Amino acid sequence: MKKFINRTESVLEESLKGFCSAHAGLVEYQSNPCFVYRNGGAVNGKVALVSGGGSGHEPLHAGLVGQGMLHAACPGEIFTSPTPDQMEAAASKVDGGEGVLFIVKNYSGDVMNFEMASEMIDIPNEIVLTNDDVAVEDSSFTTGRRGVAGTLVVEKIVGAASEEGRNLETCQKLGVEVNSRTRSMGVALTSCTVPAVGKPTFDIGDFEMEMGVGIHGEPGRKRIAIADANSIAEEMTNTVMEDLNSDPKDPVLLFINGFGATPIMELYLMYNCVHKLLTQKGYRVLRSLVGNYVTSLDMNGCSITVSSLNTEMIRLWDAPVNTAALRWKC
Repeated sequence: MKKFINRTESVLEESLKGFCSAHAGLVEYQSNPCFVYRNGGAVNGKVALVSGGGSGHEPLHAGLVGQGMLHAACPGEIFTSPTPDQMEAAASKVDGGEGVLFIVKNYSGDVMNFEMASEMIDIPNEIVLTNDDVAVEDSSFTTGRRGVAGTLVVEKIVGAASEEGRNLETCQKLGVEVNSRTRSMGVALTSCTVPAVGKPTFDIGDFEMEMGVGIHGEPGRKRIAIADANSIAEEMTNTVMEDLNSDPKDPVLLFINGFGATPIMELYLMYNCVHKLLTQKGYRVLRSLVGNYVTSLDMNGCSITVSSLNTEMIRLWDAPVNTAALRWKC
């Protein structure tokens, strides 16, 4: 294992301190229990969005804290759910008097702990569960579909709605709708390595790929021989679009997400492959995002996310955002 670390037990704390120092104008760090929150704390009169999950997926979620997106993020240890006391403390810190909306990826530990936090806090709150991964129904850490890169789309659109002053019920319903209109699927060329373990999470041959891999290195739907980018894109796009089953009249957002070790050049190459396929199917790609946003440490791979957009979603996606990972119109 070759990594830039001091001690495996302090990787998360040191990384969070570095992150918050580098983006001191946007976020602040609180330890014990640890969470990252918007500079200045609560925004009065706005629904507060709180998310989180195991670390190792950066910039999700801390990198999405800021104007137009999250108010706080609760990072667990690498690939380990945060605890209810983190969520309770974060929610109390950023509550602006209009309630708290928890955005939770569908992993058993995350769901259990956020539900506990929801019951613990004396603040009106709701939960949006993301489960956009079409690869498998049940996996190592889930019952049902996994929440993956589509979570970013939910956080961006609902975050913009919060900025506009929408109430808690409206924000929650919007999050559910965006999730229902979003599908994702990933592929891995290599495994990832958790620092505390010191070896790859799974073994994979030099000429193999894991189709449908999860963002923690969970098994996908099949292990197959590596193919050219067009063939990989075709299988993933067909699977995503068959499940999404959206009207081609509705424009789409195409999001190509890297898992941490995939060169940007290759992510744009994959974007080109998928864009051509969607165009051939009669879909109009109206909005795009390409980059490493929902990663899996040092995994070489990528995911495809497609969201079927309506007029409101387009407007909210385009709304100003100012976070460490996403920034436009600010």
